[in-house]
Amino acid sequence: MLALGGVPESGVFELASVTKPFTAALASALVREGRLGWDVPLAALGGPLRRLPRTLTPSALATHTAGLPPHPARTALTTFTRFADPYGGMSPADVLASARRWARPPQRGGFPFAYSNLGAGVLALGLAHAAGEDVSAAGYERALRRHVILPLGLPDVALTPVREVVTPYGLLGGREVTGFAQLAGAGGLFGTAAELLRFGEAHLSAEVGRHWQDARPVAGLPPLYTGAAPGWFHSGAAVWHDGIARGTRTALGFSPQSGVVVTLLVRGAAPVLGVRAGVPLLLLRLLKAEG
Repeated sequence: MLALGGVPESGVFELASVTKPFTAALASALVREGRLGWDVPLAALGGPLRRLPRTLTPSALATHTAGLPPHPARTALTTFTRFADPYGGMSPADVLASARRWARPPQRGGFPFAYSNLGAGVLALGLAHAAGEDVSAAGYERALRRHVILPLGLPDVALTPVREVVTPYGLLGGREVTGFAQLAGAGGLFGTAAELLRFGEAHLSAEVGRHWQDARPVAGLPPLYTGAAPGWFHSGAAVWHDGIARGTRTALGFSPQSGVVVTLLVRGAAPVLGVRAGVPLLLLRLLKAEG
């Protein structure tokens, strides 16, 4: 590992949307245990999920093909009024109600790709229920810890940082970490470079399953992507995901062909002007698998 710019090698970072591969790993573990199916609607789990539209399956939610919008509708306002914590006023019931309200009717041939924090957050709440936990961010974390974090030995991965976080920095983001509240499964985890590298290796060894191999070239994918798998994107031979918080950026990727795993943890917000995809582009170049 190489640390630059005064960032400690063992620094704890906001993982932002690199949380989503962890959520997919939890789904994979629960599928292997027979607690849910990738293509079975979350509504089939009953309880507080019973009224969810049947288009909301773990697979569709984890690949952003469930027909949900990027965020709950209220986020159009709270992005400005609660910049660092736009989901903070929502309960788990609010999140599920938003999914019910804004889910689109079934569409022949399925929905195109549409990146959705709402979808990932709903999936995490559903996974908490499938694992026998409360339908909440806390329940999601307990399930993730039992099925993914502890088995892989990732002690610093948590929704509450285990020690001081590398201070975010950005012209607009300030020095606050980003809150994900009950949508924690979309971006709420913290962790270190070492934990991310270990997590990536666990995919190459199939310790977390092989869900990441199920890449589909669905309609609507951006030019950089060649496929979407549960929790991951494919670009040529590379499998990866990135994340943008208010004042930090993250990326994790690996190459099944070479066995290389790369993570980038960057202190600084995405630029207002210029190339916003600079971090994933660098990641893909390091993996020698540009899209």
